[in-house]
Amino acid sequence: MRALYFKELRSFLSSIIGYIFILIFLITSGLFHWIISYNTNLLEGAEADLIPFFNLSPVIFLILIPAITMRSIAEERRTGTIELLFSRPISDLKILLAKYFAGVSLLIISLLPTLVYFISMYFLGDPVGIIDEGATFTSYIGLVLLGASFVAIGIFASSITSSQIVAFILAMFLCWIFYDGFHLLGSYNLMGSFDLIIQSFGINLHYESIKKGVIDTSDLIYFVSLIVFFILAALTVLKSLKK
Repeated sequence: MRALYFKELRSFLSSIIGYIFILIFLITSGLFHWIISYNTNLLEGAEADLIPFFNLSPVIFLILIPAITMRSIAEERRTGTIELLFSRPISDLKILLAKYFAGVSLLIISLLPTLVYFISMYFLGDPVGIIDEGATFTSYIGLVLLGASFVAIGIFASSITSSQIVAFILAMFLCWIFYDGFHLLGSYNLMGSFDLIIQSFGINLHYESIKKGVIDTSDLIYFVSLIVFFILAALTVLKSLKK
C-alpha cells in the first residue's frame, strides 16, 4: 500500500494536475482574501481573524477536489489498467486507501502555504497577537476533515463510471448536497424539530461547530463515519467490477 500511495502522490506532483490544483486554490484564495474588495477580504474585516478564509475555502474545494479525484478510478476503468491493479498482491481496500490518502496529502500540501495568512493576521492585529489561535487551529482541522470528506466522495464518484466528466459532475453534486444541501433543507423549518436532525446529516453543521474553537467528539465521529461510508461504497463498486 505504501508503494501505491507514493506512486499516486508522485502522479499528482510529477504532472501538471497537482500543481494546477495548488495554484488555483492559492491564487483564488489570495485574490479574494487580499486583493478584491469584498466581504471575504481579510484586510477589510473589523477583526483580526481568518473566518472569511474558512468560509470561502469549502466553496473552492467543492470544485477543485472533484477535479483531482475524477480520474482516480474512472481513468483506470477507461484505459483498462484497473485489471492490472486487481492483479497486484494488494487488497481492493488498500488500493482505495492509497488513492484516498494521496488525495488528502495533496489537500494538506495546498493548505500549508496559507499559514502565511495566519502569520500576517497575527502581526496585523491591534494589538499584535489578538487573533484567536485556538479557534484558528481547530478551524484548520475542520477544513482538513471537510476536504478529506470531499476526497472520499470524489473517489466514490470516480469508481462508478469510466467517464472523468461524469465523475467530476457527480462528485461536485454530492459534495454540494452534503455540504450545503442538508443545511438548506433543514433551514426551511418544514419539519419542526426534525430540521436539526436533517442538518446534522450535512457537513456544514459540524464544520461550523468546529470553527467555533471546540472539537466535539460527535463532530469527529460524523466526519470519520462519512469518510468510511464513501470509501466502503467505493469498495463495494470495485468488488462488483471483478465479478
